[in-house]
Amino acid sequence: MTTNSAITKQWNVYLSGEIHTDWREQIEQGAAALNLPVTFSSAVTDHDASDAAGDLLGVPAENYWRDYQSARVNAIRIKTLIENCDVAVVRFGDKYRQWNAAFDAGFCAALNTPYITLHDDALIHPLKEVNAAAMARAQSPEQVVQLLKYVVEG
Repeated sequence: MTTNSAITKQWNVYLSGEIHTDWREQIEQGAAALNLPVTFSSAVTDHDASDAAGDLLGVPAENYWRDYQSARVNAIRIKTLIENCDVAVVRFGDKYRQWNAAFDAGFCAALNTPYITLHDDALIHPLKEVNAAAMARAQSPEQVVQLLKYVVEG
């Protein structure tokens, strides 16, 4: 008799992308409601805290160097979490350009880490290459939850 090891596996899901809506909470709550064996992680989603991450090393005089320093400090967390995730969800919103999310998707693609894009139809064309490398494209957090349910349970 064989068993499906995917059912007992604890899945690590990295949530990347826009920080101005509650899509992360919707996915986390949906997975919890289905009792899925999923652990979620993310970059720091507090915009001010993320911008100030490098200030721990001293505040540079120029904004360019402050951004550079903070990006490198944030990258410690982001790179580690992406390298250790089983799947990533990369959310692109319509209000701001999420260059960091596109970078995260590219990093996933380079690592051969499966990822799901999450965005509205209006962004299909600008994200065609990002979507082409993704394993799936969802339009809502509910669809992401259903994809995770399928992947986890089979």
